[in-house]
Amino acid sequence: MKEGIILKNVHEIEIKLEGEKWTKCLDNAFKKVNKDIKIDGFRKGTAPKDVYLKKYGIESLYNDAVNEAINIAYKELLDNNDLIPVVEPQVDIIGISDGSVIFKFKIITKPEVKLSSYKNLGVKKESAKVSKEELAQEIENLRNQLAEVVVKDNGEVAKGDTVVIDFDGFVDGKALEGGKGENYPLEIGSNTFIPGFESGLIGKKTNDEVELKLKFPENYVEDLKNKDVLFKVKIHEIKTRVLPEINKEFYEDLGLENVKTKEEFEAEVKKTIKERKEKEVEDKFISDLLSAAIEKLTVEINPEIIDDEVHRIIDGYAHQLSHQGIDIEQYYKITGTTHEDLHKQMEPEAEKRIKERYVIEFIADKEKVDFTEKEVEAKAQEMADNYGIKLEELVGAYGSLEVVKYDMRMHRALEILKEVNEK
Repeated sequence: MKEGIILKNVHEIEIKLEGEKWTKCLDNAFKKVNKDIKIDGFRKGTAPKDVYLKKYGIESLYNDAVNEAINIAYKELLDNNDLIPVVEPQVDIIGISDGSVIFKFKIITKPEVKLSSYKNLGVKKESAKVSKEELAQEIENLRNQLAEVVVKDNGEVAKGDTVVIDFDGFVDGKALEGGKGENYPLEIGSNTFIPGFESGLIGKKTNDEVELKLKFPENYVEDLKNKDVLFKVKIHEIKTRVLPEINKEFYEDLGLENVKTKEEFEAEVKKTIKERKEKEVEDKFISDLLSAAIEKLTVEINPEIIDDEVHRIIDGYAHQLSHQGIDIEQYYKITGTTHEDLHKQMEPEAEKRIKERYVIEFIADKEKVDFTEKEVEAKAQEMADNYGIKLEELVGAYGSLEVVKYDMRMHRALEILKEVNEK
């Protein structure tokens, strides 16, 4: 969008509150502030309004009165105009006195969306095939899940083993800060330590004491990169993973009680892989279709709409971080970034999501996708049952049944997009 151009979906509307409506807001503001005011000759909170105004002036009520008046004015605006805002409105006070207040609202509605075509987009759906290598790897993964960890009493350290070690690091003959550990479990091959450390323990035995003369890599912290370092390591214990045999007991441990033979087991594993790949293929097909449809989309998206979507993405990201015990401010410190950096980084993804949503909404409208109230309630009840909650709780979480209906329309529109491109 060119700077300075006002789009058609931007509506600037003035709303004036006066008379009884504004007076009531001022009265409510007075009741609120008067609770904590002590005026000579009156108990706290009992001073008449005219006495209060003489001492503090009506201007002292404007801030609280405006907070109430904005909501009244905004409702009046929506009641009197056929507008559906898509982001929070911007509001300015352009006039205020004891007799009235005038607001200017900037309302942004959904921009005009044109989609030249969403059929026969030329997107091919991949096939979900399972190779012998994939089958073998999946079986190996299942064996690793049920592997037994045993101690190697007389064996040597090998890749994949876990060693329990003490270690001391020295640089220039001095102890390395943070370079000491006791009874530290280290998986050989995990690349947890600097290059050469883990490979230097391969072939060693329990109780061996090893000196590793290494060099910190080029991309290490500034004061240590490329420096020589000596690690003194004591091996206390070597643990290795013993993979289970592929037999009836193994099948049962995996919850496959009906599987009796290796052939049946491989068929079951292959089926599981194929179902997973079919889901991946389906997801990619939808993603590719939406990308192709976006190429045929014409829309000018307001910066405010993109900004709103970016904040939604950042909020979701912050929620994910919280599950790892990290808040967003800690993330900025750890990564050396700022909110502005993250905002800029998320803008392309935000624009993509918005355009995808507009494509799906366009298809839903074009195909006249709709559901009756009974169908929406039935879907909401099904969802509530799946979550194990009451219908009222689900509707409360969604906000309204209209949101459930919106999701149903979007889902059906995606199905249509697939159907008209699979022919």
